[in-house]
Amino acid sequence: MRLRSGVFAFSALLVQVLGVALFLRGFFPVQVRSLPRNGAPSGLPPEPPPPGFSSNWSKVPAPLFKKVVIVLIDALRDDFVFGSKGKQFMPHTTQLIERGTSHSFRAEAKPPTVTMPRIKALTTGSIPGFIDVVMNLNAPALLEDNLIWQAKMAGKRIIFYGDDTWVRLFPKHFVEYDGTTSFFVSDYTETHDKALPGLFDFRLRVMGSVFECCPEESSAHVDDNVTRHLDNVLKREDWDVLILHYLGLDHIGHLSGPNSPLVGPKLSEMDKIIQKIHTSLLSKLEGESALPHLLVLCGDHGMSETGSHGGSSEGEVLTPLLFISSAFHRRSGPPEPPKLVQQTDLAVTLAIGLGLPISRNSVGNLVLPVFQQRTMREQLRYLHLNGFQLSRLLQENMPTYEKGNLEDPGFEQFKMAEKTHGSWIKLYLEGNTSEVLINLGKKVLKQYLQALKILSSSLSHQVAQYDMYSMIVGTVIVLEVVVLLLLSVPKALSRRAEFEVPLSPLSSLLFYLMCLTLCAIHVVVCTSTESLCYFCSISWLTAVGVIMLISGLLCLILSALEKMFVNSKQPPQLTATFFSRQNPAASDSSWSELDVLILAGTVGHVSSLSASSFIEEEHQTWYFLINTLCLALCQEICRHYFLARDCELQLPLTAKPGPEEVKGTSHRRNSSELLVDNVKASKVTPSENTRGGSEKWMALATPWLILVCCRWLRSLNQTGVQWAHRPDLGHWLTSSEHKAELSLLASVCLVMIFILVQRRCSLVSKIAMALGLLGVYSYRAAIGNVVFPWQRDSKDISKGIIEARFVYVFVLGIVFTGTKDLLKSQVLSTDSKIKFARLWEIYSGLVLLAALLFRPHNLPVLVFCLLIQAMMTKYVWRPLEFDAAQVTIMHYWFGQAFFFFQGNSNGIASVDVSAGFVGLDNYVEIPAVFLTGFATYAGPLLWAIHLLCYLSSEVNRNPAAMGHGCFCYALLRSIPVAVYIILVTGLRYHLFIWSVFSPKLLYEGVHVLITAAVCMFFTAMDQNHSSKVQG
Repeated sequence: MRLRSGVFAFSALLVQVLGVALFLRGFFPVQVRSLPRNGAPSGLPPEPPPPGFSSNWSKVPAPLFKKVVIVLIDALRDDFVFGSKGKQFMPHTTQLIERGTSHSFRAEAKPPTVTMPRIKALTTGSIPGFIDVVMNLNAPALLEDNLIWQAKMAGKRIIFYGDDTWVRLFPKHFVEYDGTTSFFVSDYTETHDKALPGLFDFRLRVMGSVFECCPEESSAHVDDNVTRHLDNVLKREDWDVLILHYLGLDHIGHLSGPNSPLVGPKLSEMDKIIQKIHTSLLSKLEGESALPHLLVLCGDHGMSETGSHGGSSEGEVLTPLLFISSAFHRRSGPPEPPKLVQQTDLAVTLAIGLGLPISRNSVGNLVLPVFQQRTMREQLRYLHLNGFQLSRLLQENMPTYEKGNLEDPGFEQFKMAEKTHGSWIKLYLEGNTSEVLINLGKKVLKQYLQALKILSSSLSHQVAQYDMYSMIVGTVIVLEVVVLLLLSVPKALSRRAEFEVPLSPLSSLLFYLMCLTLCAIHVVVCTSTESLCYFCSISWLTAVGVIMLISGLLCLILSALEKMFVNSKQPPQLTATFFSRQNPAASDSSWSELDVLILAGTVGHVSSLSASSFIEEEHQTWYFLINTLCLALCQEICRHYFLARDCELQLPLTAKPGPEEVKGTSHRRNSSELLVDNVKASKVTPSENTRGGSEKWMALATPWLILVCCRWLRSLNQTGVQWAHRPDLGHWLTSSEHKAELSLLASVCLVMIFILVQRRCSLVSKIAMALGLLGVYSYRAAIGNVVFPWQRDSKDISKGIIEARFVYVFVLGIVFTGTKDLLKSQVLSTDSKIKFARLWEIYSGLVLLAALLFRPHNLPVLVFCLLIQAMMTKYVWRPLEFDAAQVTIMHYWFGQAFFFFQGNSNGIASVDVSAGFVGLDNYVEIPAVFLTGFATYAGPLLWAIHLLCYLSSEVNRNPAAMGHGCFCYALLRSIPVAVYIILVTGLRYHLFIWSVFSPKLLYEGVHVLITAAVCMFFTAMDQNHSSKVQG
């Protein structure tokens, strides 16, 4: 079966997407799980019985608090409470910490530090899987055992106000609730607007929220929607648990960071709320009840120095945790620094405090200081219940466990503490009140605490229970695709850009033997494993299909190797073929500096993925490669324009192929003929390509201008980890004091975008582009990012929905018109110039969409993207006649660099989810995901579509250019993914596996999917070129 290079590359990428998806499903581990909540054993262990005694303490302990109020402040960093900001803006809370009846701690949250996984950790005590960050946009109901469900089953009446993520996680659990909408909600504006003149009410939430702006100064704001219920609820007695989730501080952080002047007033507002609850509930109402009340102040996560979250920096993972109750002793003496606990410890502590069973999947430890006022017997009972739950959970998640023979130090320590606990109970029941009883009790307490710490640590490591079988199957598929692509390089990059795919191996005996062998292995693995395996859970028909795919790929690889090493007299030089020019003699010549740079840069980048620091700062790698590429291009330009006369006897690097070579005839000229022709060409080329001195000097200046543009773009957005907190030009432009400068910059950029794009568009598309860009500025003015000259106050501000949809009309119109004409030209096989024009119109529509989704300070990224593409096309690629492979690699490099120029990184926190809701008035999943993905990968996508436009204009000179470009683009994306999958598998127990390597793995997976979509367009455009190649 004969296939073109593009079709083969697209098919290979589709198979690789399957392999990557299977690997991701196995890599992101199955969480530690106990029995389902409706099928768990109901009995609890009694106290460790001493010999000859029996205990009647076999039930859940009685509740210690009558009412519990949980105040969760989104993105509350620990230094906002315990640092200087807390002392300045939260005086009442600070007084409670230093002199009040409270216990204060620093709670550590595990990455990913986004809201939905953190709520799961707070309520279940478990460590949510990293893949939960993907589900944060549309959280489903939480089905595993959790504190809220246990409270409901116990008859507790729960009231909730705040982030509606809770309502979606716990449907029908609250007797009363008011969930603020997850997307279009008011932000941080205080009721005292006089203190913040000129500020607008920005609406935003990230990882399940959006940025938007609203003019309604008198409307209920995001935190007011919570606080307005307090006065009424605190007077009532018809509830047991009250949960308040405040979002305003998180919104401020995303808008202007933790050092914003808006943070102080928001903290003061929260302090007054704490004071109101503490005064009204804990002080006034406790006298009427036998049990005290408990107030808990906590955060779900913190925020980084840039105001985002999702990563593992200290500011993102450390949050305050305060327990306030009249049951505690008043603090005295100098304040002590708060101790560090885990965020998962809150669930077990509240369960004991409310007299509920501990959640079966909890890996948390009891926060013992909260129960120091209880008797020693009660404290030991609580610790024993916690230890029993942890040891049972550990047993259920260790397939090699045999009852009584669990070789775990925590389990052994727990058994030892249990035995000593029995001795203590014996002394207690005998009425012993001596010092021996007290000292023995302290010893048991210490043993239990040590056992809990080790058990919790063991269970936290059990979170990394990888589905190795699914990972191996996915890795095998990915590696087979890469090997097959590498072996196909000589044929795929030939002048014909096609090759014969043998089908005979698929009907050979080897194929059937491989299928039977792999099926047998599959049966053995799936019947012997005791852990959950995804690949074993799918249907047998699907599994057999995947096995046949693996066997077929392996047979094709063996067939290709056989042809290479047996039938071929001279084994092809893969790398030389990959980087050679169109000239057939080029493969026999030495490599240029540019060829060496391309190879070294590609290999160097792939090798750097094994280091966590290089992944965190990957943008530095691409910036370096782009700068080095510009210098190498400068040398190529000098050689082409200025040194050609001095190198007449050398084979020119940019020699044009002869007509026989373009047509692909069998006639091959000898080397002396080629040398004579190339010497002649070298004498003519400078006069033909220069067209005057100005073009020559512009070509020489192009690499240096690109260097200047890239340096300016680097200062626009600080990204990565090490220097992300440093101020950049983007922060300066987005501050409220520089709105006029931002407005001027945005208007200039939109004009430049029109100038750079319209030159190849039809008249109708030019008008649509102009109106669309005007709509982009109107949208940004509507939401308050920029201003019109006549705009004087915030009364002119609207939600921006109409303006954004106005732009969408022109985007769809331009793209639809270009696509319709392109399909017509494909059917009629018209001239390549017409196809290029239609492709350019589609490209211009995508540029307009990017302009709408980009934030105003990022519009220069789009301008410089278009400018660099125009300069490289006019002064570098065409005059120097670079071949399709090299042009493709340059496009790929620039696309990767512009991904980071946008402000993106390999961390989840840099994803701008707000772009997914531009022009939407409610959550619509498919448009939101598409817009977010397009905005995130706009840089690589625009460079890929520009590559498609450029190669379509080159088919007259090289009919196989489209196939070469598609194949190279697929290979460039496949190699890093394959290598990174192997590296991640080997580093799966690395310290930074969840904070650094896992987010990068998600980015790589999405990038492969996007590349497959791009290659599909390459393949569609290449369908009519095969006849030209054969001609």
